[in-house]
Amino acid sequence: MEILMKLLVRNLDRLTTEDELKSLFQEFGAVQSCSLVIDRDSGESKGFGFIEMPKSGEAKAAIKNLNNKTVGSNIIRVKKAEQ
Repeated sequence: MEILMKLLVRNLDRLTTEDELKSLFQEFGAVQSCSLVIDRDSGESKGFGFIEMPKSGEAKAAIKNLNNKTVGSNIIRVKKAEQ
């Protein structure tokens, strides 16, 4: 049985939207959820977010291909989220 894998995406360009982030990861498989962490006061992205992918193989492919990739004006970092 596949186990849902949660990924942490850091160093995002503050202009990157949830939709853009989700479509990046959908190139590698199904995305169950995508959420940017938003600053309560400013309403702007804090520059990181979480992706949940139902298939660990697809999630690992996404990590391998997207870690250190330039998105917008930033080089993003992707890794498995700690529990």
